Amino acid sequence: MKVLLVEDDEVLADLLRRSLVAQHYLVEMAADGQAGWELAEVFEYDLIILDLMLPKLDGISFCQQLRAEGKHNARSLNCKTPILLMTAEDATTNRVAGLDAGADDYIGLAE
Repeated sequence: MKVLLVEDDEVLADLLRRSLVAQHYLVEMAADGQAGWELAEVFEYDLIILDLMLPKLDGISFCQQLRAEGKHNARSLNCKTPILLMTAEDATTNRVAGLDAGADDYIGLAE
């Protein structure tokens, strides 16, 4: 299973990557939303794990663009790829906004 992990916190990203690799997932990483978007345009993934607050392109905008691209181009590589949106912020409004943007699930990470 090939996973795209888009997370700007290096420590958290490394921890998640190591955990996923230990479970035999192939993980590609990006440290900002734009870099993640560029990978998602070129490579197909089985899962995208996406931070809500990212530099250059935030998680909500990333989700919206990916899902919108699928409506305009059925052959888009990742338009139907499941997206797990994560953030340290646990506000209900963030959860609703993420799901409305096209995320398939949402996880709040306590700091």
